[in-house]
Amino acid sequence: MVKNSNPSISAITTSDFHSTVSRVSASLSLADSPYPSEMVKDTVGDLNTDSFVKLLSKLIGESEYVQNNPPDLIPQEDRIVRHVLDALLPYSTQTGGGPLIVNHVTYFPGRGNVIVEYPGTVPGKILSFVGMHMDVVTANPNDWDFDPFTLSIDGDKLRGRGTTDCLGHVALITELMRRLGETKPKLKSTVVAVFIANEENSAISGVGVDALVKDGLLNKLKEGPLYWIDTADKQPCIGTGGMIPWKLRVTGKLFHSGLPHKAINPLELAMDAVKEIQLRFYRDFPPHPKEQIYGFATPSTMKPTQWHYPGGGINQIPAECTISGDVRLTPFYNVIDVMKKLQEYVDDINNHIERLESRGPVSKYVLPDEDLRGSLTISFDEAMSGVACDLKSHGFHVLSKATEEVVGYVKPYSITGSLPLIRELQDEGFDVQTSGYGLMATYHAKNEYCLLSDMCQGYQVFVSIISQLED
Repeated sequence: MVKNSNPSISAITTSDFHSTVSRVSASLSLADSPYPSEMVKDTVGDLNTDSFVKLLSKLIGESEYVQNNPPDLIPQEDRIVRHVLDALLPYSTQTGGGPLIVNHVTYFPGRGNVIVEYPGTVPGKILSFVGMHMDVVTANPNDWDFDPFTLSIDGDKLRGRGTTDCLGHVALITELMRRLGETKPKLKSTVVAVFIANEENSAISGVGVDALVKDGLLNKLKEGPLYWIDTADKQPCIGTGGMIPWKLRVTGKLFHSGLPHKAINPLELAMDAVKEIQLRFYRDFPPHPKEQIYGFATPSTMKPTQWHYPGGGINQIPAECTISGDVRLTPFYNVIDVMKKLQEYVDDINNHIERLESRGPVSKYVLPDEDLRGSLTISFDEAMSGVACDLKSHGFHVLSKATEEVVGYVKPYSITGSLPLIRELQDEGFDVQTSGYGLMATYHAKNEYCLLSDMCQGYQVFVSIISQLED
């Protein structure tokens, strides 16, 4: 673990962090009795929109430098951390100005995480907001109608890369924790916020929430509901998909395109093989009955998304190509089982490649006279499992009630988009619930924006969750 030495981004050690938690919790337990739950809402109040927009403007101004697409673009999340700490340290125990306990945890230089704690008075009573990540997907300014790396305002729209995913949530939870530090409500529950690095790409590991969990820094969050704040549309997201990135390398025989009968065309072989693999996948992993209960928009899918070949003239049939894609898997199937099946499909096609449906009278995948056969090799990048939230948990019912109270209705939904590590958190005993207040329509899209009115409602939902859990 690397501790940042920049004095403008101060951090306390993990041992200091835990000792400070105990000391502040003990002092608060001697204070007056906690507020009734309705008084919590009155004390914390509504979102300070001026402060929120000012902070979000600073964060979006850093978004160009936190794009996550290694090896070309490696985010420097501490550029975001700096603004979060500037907002919270005046209300922290480190400065003597307030009750917030702030821990800046860095595993790679410039790529920090932040854990912020507002101590309650009852030991073991806790709730947490986790998953607000400080990296973003890439944006090409030439494709946008406005500068993606500068916050612009169009009525209710707050526009820029990261407004929906997920710098808007970083700013929102920062404002919530700042307000708790300002008003100092006497809560039974400890409220924890975890801002994380490295959510948008898994090519580099050991940077973000995976490392925090490995080091045990989130263990005590198991004692209460954990709200993962990185979805959209103001409703509980009760299910997410697993993801299996795959690559299918196809080998044929290079030859002149005017003599196709002497070639094995890897492009045609790839298309026919992928079709056969897809047919088998949908036979073995059909729509699951629980998908309707959870409201998944789609069943499990397996499809290509990228195509590569080594180049050459248009009059050449190439020797090889690679098709890449992913499996998006509803959480009712196991990713390991699917990977084994995909390998079985490829092995079987290789063993009987002469049976594979081809196209045209000279599209052949075997050349007996030359003792040549086309071949397939499948490989997998790091896979992740989906999650089905516990619909019977207290955390879910609190989120649902807060949503109905603030938004006016509650309509949980599920998608086969993937969120890192939350299945592992659930398997380890965390009560994981997910929500978010950006717009799904602009998620990872060009011209990304969120609505200020939605963020205001998100803030009210968070306050309602804290208030309910006081009862």
